Amino acid sequence: MKSFILDRYGSAAGVRLADMPDPEPREEDVVVQIHAAGVNLLDSKIRNGEFKRILPYRLPLTLGHDVAGVVVRVGSRVRRFEAGDEVYARPADGRIGAFAEFIAINESDVAIKPAALSMEEAASVPLVGLTAWQALVERADLRPGQHVLIHAGSGGVGTVAIQLAKHLGATVATTTSTANVDLVRRLGADVVIDYTKEDFTDRLRDYDVVLNSLDKVTLEKSLRVLKPGGQLISISGPPDAPFARSIEASWIVRLVVPALSYGIRAKARARQVRYSFLFMRANGGQLAEITSLIDAGIVRPVVDRVFPFASTTQAMAYVETGRAKGKVVVSLE
Repeated sequence: MKSFILDRYGSAAGVRLADMPDPEPREEDVVVQIHAAGVNLLDSKIRNGEFKRILPYRLPLTLGHDVAGVVVRVGSRVRRFEAGDEVYARPADGRIGAFAEFIAINESDVAIKPAALSMEEAASVPLVGLTAWQALVERADLRPGQHVLIHAGSGGVGTVAIQLAKHLGATVATTTSTANVDLVRRLGADVVIDYTKEDFTDRLRDYDVVLNSLDKVTLEKSLRVLKPGGQLISISGPPDAPFARSIEASWIVRLVVPALSYGIRAKARARQVRYSFLFMRANGGQLAEITSLIDAGIVRPVVDRVFPFASTTQAMAYVETGRAKGKVVVSLE
């Protein structure tokens, strides 16, 4: 099969199109013929070697974290899916590989594709949808009447998180550029901060939750808008001790990781708020919950551009510019 593989860490030159063996399913796997794959900044970060100490992938590695396609084979113990099912998934860490013609995924990480979505639209959902769900539902336990600030509202995670937070009954503030103000308002944002014109700390106070996906400066400033007991959840780091335990990191990594977030955790404690790092995980059950919201018209994906499979490296480069509204997808159809 054709795959975009990473031969060496460090730069875009390390990614190339190659012929790789077709995947063989384990007992609890489904083999999916990929019709579309989502492109995430995480792919570029892995390519650059940012996670090689924490997620020690064996090279060559097929990149890609979002899959939409059709089941073509199932393992001997698979009970939830059969050949011909249209599905989507975020494969588990250690088993990524969406930039290919086929992939084997544990059935527990897979969900039936939303009926109303094209393959390209469906491929845009899993990673960002699960990130929003695990941040707002699982971690924050967001409730009606609470206030949440979602940074980068026009990005992949932001576009889903705004809609999910509104569904949960929260008042939603978001930061974005002038060009995307109308987009985030259409998605349901109640308070829109155009970061090119104003500072979010000048307008927001006593928020319950902040979901951060930006830099260290924004992360630390976000503490100022939280009320005592509030939560600062970051998907852009720095990592913390619970994260190191969750990935069963080596003892050396478990020793080092807490030091990376010591500063922000200390500042959070001083303001009587909680800091936590979220590195989303594959979960087919949660993805099925998101499917229900999509089928009900509560959440809709935002797709910026669809690239042909042959242009996967160009799609990654486009995501790295930070200009995408919503998600970028590559199509194999």
